[in-house]
Amino acid sequence: MKLYQELAADLTSLIRQGTLQAGERIPSVRELCRERGVSPATAMRAYDVLEANGLVESRHRSGYYVSNRWQQGPSEPRASRPSSRSTQVDVSDLVFNILEASRDRDVVPLGSAFPSPTLFPWAKLARHLGSSARNMDPWSTVESLPPGSPELRRQIARRYLQFGSRVPADEIVVTSGALEALTLCLQTVTRPGDTVAIEAPAFYACLQAIETWGLRAVEIPTHPREGVDLGALEQAIAKHNVRACWFMTTFQNPLGASLPEEKKRDLVELLAEHDIPLIEDDVYAELHFDKHRPKPAKAFDRKGLVLNCGSFSKCLAPGYRLGWTAAGRFAPAVQRRKVTTSLATSVPIQNGIAQMLRNEGYDRHLDKLRQALRSQQGAALASLKQHFPAGFRVATPEGGYFLWIELPEKVDALEVHRRAIEAHISIAPGPMFSARRQFRNCLRLNYGHPWTAQVEDAVAELGRIVRSLA
Repeated sequence: MKLYQELAADLTSLIRQGTLQAGERIPSVRELCRERGVSPATAMRAYDVLEANGLVESRHRSGYYVSNRWQQGPSEPRASRPSSRSTQVDVSDLVFNILEASRDRDVVPLGSAFPSPTLFPWAKLARHLGSSARNMDPWSTVESLPPGSPELRRQIARRYLQFGSRVPADEIVVTSGALEALTLCLQTVTRPGDTVAIEAPAFYACLQAIETWGLRAVEIPTHPREGVDLGALEQAIAKHNVRACWFMTTFQNPLGASLPEEKKRDLVELLAEHDIPLIEDDVYAELHFDKHRPKPAKAFDRKGLVLNCGSFSKCLAPGYRLGWTAAGRFAPAVQRRKVTTSLATSVPIQNGIAQMLRNEGYDRHLDKLRQALRSQQGAALASLKQHFPAGFRVATPEGGYFLWIELPEKVDALEVHRRAIEAHISIAPGPMFSARRQFRNCLRLNYGHPWTAQVEDAVAELGRIVRSLA
């Protein structure tokens, strides 16, 4: 992506998030050059892009202003309205088929579940990993058996404290990635045949775990901005014998929704009244675009019912497979289950990540990563507006790296996926996020990769595919 495109994408994101509001004057070309360290030609080209996309307008002798018309663009998707009945889950074959078609390196990875590997500090990670391996105390191979490295758990507990959640290190169990943490928690708090409340749409790995463990799912209506509907959840609890909830409360995959802080508090209080555990998938929370990290639901837990699960795979070390759960009152049971499944997580990796957290390189990396993702989101939204036919809807999350797109009803996302793969483009079609294979006219796009000309061309091709089906 060229410099003027990066600048335009960054300003687009600020406008769409409301940081720069309709009718508000934005920095002049001279001010922008001074603030961003760019040339006047770069600043002018960026403003030309914004003006062409209807986001800003120039006023004679007054400068540039956020257009009052820009919000006439795509609306956000509608809140989901799933059946209130519980159901068995059967999505694994569909998910595996879609993921298999997306593995080719030559495929443009708009359907990927991961950000670009080029966004991560591999050299620094290698130095910390090498240092931890060279200086490893042999006894650490015993001390780092479940619940995990004492130093890593202490560093994770410190990060919880930074965003307002007091979690003792003794409550944390280190796992081989967040997915292991989530499935261990699910198996700890349920038995085959139990009913679990999930979001609609839900992360497909959640659906696969429920299917594999022989559970039933009750899908809860979910808003694309504010997350799960607590009124509908309360009704589901009254109607079904809900034994657990599995929710992603911040930058939910695939919607990008985040429960407001007060709503997270209300969710925890509602579940505490019924003594229902909450498995909180929190893997995207570090990827926030705002100044402060959103608090997890775990911050409001007083009864040890919230099992918060995190990972370094999405924000620091993809492929290292290092996650954890702060499992509340269930920590001892999760620890025992970890011992009987995979026994332990790599000791050098635990120590290397702990060393990077201790040396504060993590926060510097996160600042750069968040800036890149925010810029890429702006580029993605501008590209969709340019290339997709009228009538589509798109959610604009305040973090993460996914866009949830609702297409006209006659467009079949599975057919879009089939045609896109033929054009060497991957997408994630809506049915893979539903226990009942709903959301046939929806898809998830990943903007976690640098917005190159190849990616721009891929979105243009997707637009042509959608237009032909609509």
